[in-house]
Amino acid sequence: MKVTVSTAVSADGYLDDRSPDRLILSTPEDWAEVHRLRAACDAILVGAETIRRDNPSLLVGDEVLRRERIDRGLSPDPVKVTLTASCRLSPEANFFTRGDQEKIVFTSCSDPGPLRQVATVIPAAEITAALIVTELEKRGLRSLLVEGGAATLRMFFAENLVDTFRLAVNPAVKVGDPRAPRLEIGSNYLQTSHSTESLGGMRVTTYAIKPDRTAEDRRYLQMAIDESRKCTPSTSSYCVGAVILTTDRKIFTGYTHETSPTHHAEQEAILKALAAGVELRGATIYSSMEPCSERKSEPESCSELIIRHEFRRVVFALYEPDCFVCCQGALNLRRHRIEVSVDDTLSDQVRTINAHIGHR
Repeated sequence: MKVTVSTAVSADGYLDDRSPDRLILSTPEDWAEVHRLRAACDAILVGAETIRRDNPSLLVGDEVLRRERIDRGLSPDPVKVTLTASCRLSPEANFFTRGDQEKIVFTSCSDPGPLRQVATVIPAAEITAALIVTELEKRGLRSLLVEGGAATLRMFFAENLVDTFRLAVNPAVKVGDPRAPRLEIGSNYLQTSHSTESLGGMRVTTYAIKPDRTAEDRRYLQMAIDESRKCTPSTSSYCVGAVILTTDRKIFTGYTHETSPTHHAEQEAILKALAAGVELRGATIYSSMEPCSERKSEPESCSELIIRHEFRRVVFALYEPDCFVCCQGALNLRRHRIEVSVDDTLSDQVRTINAHIGHR
């Protein structure tokens, strides 16, 4: 999932002031660009405090952009997402009542109450950016626009789950209140490539925090899928292929049960790399399906192997269906700060190869 963070701040770095009314920071030109960003994404996320304080509708406020979404077979507005630990959200808020798109609430509270009547509620022992991204991906959403507030922004940056950061600064506004919410996300993004423009008097900088690796990822992911075609179909296991790309560009491949009836594809590729004396720290592994999180026939799951050998990235085409187990591989990897990318444009191939399981 591509995660874009977009926010506006005052000249001295504040997201808002402490007055009862919302502080208007964006100019009309900046708002127009924000609506274009919304129209381009599958989902929009804000924190519960933003809903309580600002009561946003989070709709695409441009009829041309809405019509373009409809022409692409999408709903006029992206899915709306929020997170709350307390469930202190009014079902009458604009977030829930404006727009016909799906509304999703991630919550760690034990009783969501009336929120169940107005939204899809996803319970969680702990709400993290990794959980949010993983669950949204499983629902087929490919892009997420995060608009705030302060705690939500910090969470996504702290978990290294931001691909693009759009920062709009209004030089004409200063807050100067140390008790007001500030943008506090660290400064590592300043080292990334960026572009700056002026929009209606605002200085807008877009940081490309993570490079676009789509073409290379797709090439190696297709190689992994081709490896999976070598598997002998079994009703008790998926046909999966894997490719390891090391930091010095060495390649190792594997497929399910290639050398042992208990080995998974990722395990086969890792064993080949270890036998060759190759350093796996920082490597990327491509797998046709989400690395497993539970094993009965081996002491470690594939996601645990990847974590132990300190891979940097994992790319796969299809989340493992809830057929044999409820796989948590992607979430486990993200919790250990391993970058996970999902390219579901190749997922139909993986489903076809595994049609023998009967879970399409």
